[in-house]
Amino acid sequence: MSTTLQTAPAVATPVSISRIASIDIIRGAVMVIMAIDHVRVYSGLPAGGPTPGIFFTRWITHFCAPAFIFLAGTSIFFYTRKHTGVSRFLIIRGLWLIFLELTILRLAWTFNFDFAHYEMAGVIWVIGCCMILMAALVKLPLPVSAAIGIIIIAAHNLLDPHIGKLLEGMDANKFSALWKIGYIGFFAGPVQFGPNGPNLIVLYSLVPWIGVIAAGYAFGKVLSLEPARRKQICLLIGLGAVALFLLLRGFNLYGDPRPWHHSVISNNGAPPMPAFLSFLNCTKYPASLNFLLMTLGPIIALIPFLENARGATSRAIAMFGRVPFFFYVLHIPLIHALALIVSKIRLGYVSPWLFTNHPMGNPEPPDGYPWSLPLLYLVWAVTIALLYFASRWFAKVKATSRASWLKYI
Repeated sequence: MSTTLQTAPAVATPVSISRIASIDIIRGAVMVIMAIDHVRVYSGLPAGGPTPGIFFTRWITHFCAPAFIFLAGTSIFFYTRKHTGVSRFLIIRGLWLIFLELTILRLAWTFNFDFAHYEMAGVIWVIGCCMILMAALVKLPLPVSAAIGIIIIAAHNLLDPHIGKLLEGMDANKFSALWKIGYIGFFAGPVQFGPNGPNLIVLYSLVPWIGVIAAGYAFGKVLSLEPARRKQICLLIGLGAVALFLLLRGFNLYGDPRPWHHSVISNNGAPPMPAFLSFLNCTKYPASLNFLLMTLGPIIALIPFLENARGATSRAIAMFGRVPFFFYVLHIPLIHALALIVSKIRLGYVSPWLFTNHPMGNPEPPDGYPWSLPLLYLVWAVTIALLYFASRWFAKVKATSRASWLKYI
């Protein structure tokens, strides 16, 4: 009897650990890279331009939201294999995430109490909304959920020719709030709740992200296969997505409302982007098919190569990936606080600009405020170093505690 109990785990453990480790490494890397762009928010540097250095500082972080949301779906798949009452859990967790986005995280971003005029529906908001919708999708057969996800991702750009007409008189449309939350997002202006606010700026609309999380949910089935088959399918999906991106984007066939040779850095009269940068400058809000192919393809293709990753760096990154939500909630106020310190050191005072409605409702930074890129990366490195110790502590708590509330963090 004792021999059987000891032998079974020895056979199953290597596959289980390697599979979980590969996902944790990707999720951890996503959290670390994501922090670069959130430091940029308080640096005063623009998103995506005007120099290649600033462009790629922003561009590399484009992989974060797709990976974060896609793997949230994968986590739901594995949660359904171990627990009952999944729909109830997803609804409660989804509502909890929405609440945190509109309260604690909003305060962390802004360091002000202007709740009456500014709210932001960011990535945590959309994950919460998608989890509520997934409460219904998990009740469907897995192939049906997969088909729904893929169709939403692939077909939503069919609306591109109609967006301009839809935006005309949007606020007079009785369904304007649903359109803004569901698809168009902040380009159509905030969702207004009464004449005196609050105004909800929808950074992440439900489409296409509900498709991404549903596809990630179905992808859990791939990760449950034996290693050789799993590697084969991951490479097929990942490299296939990259090839499709190159085809669709290269010939401007479909999948992005902005042809790449017409893209510009900004709307302030800046010159056109170099062709290579323009090619990579896919639409993120709402995320186009090309944007998702460009980001999710390489991530999926990397999974098999990370299953046997070893070393201190891999372990540290995987540790971040085991506590991604804890990392997320902590990193925003930490970065914001570090920005206050940097302002005091550089300017001799704490700039009032740091207490405006970041990251979407803030004005342009004052003259002389913007940082250099080296300073941005220095603050990012300090952020990751400080978060390492906090995340390591919380990872141990989650690994050793049976407290039910921990599954919501």
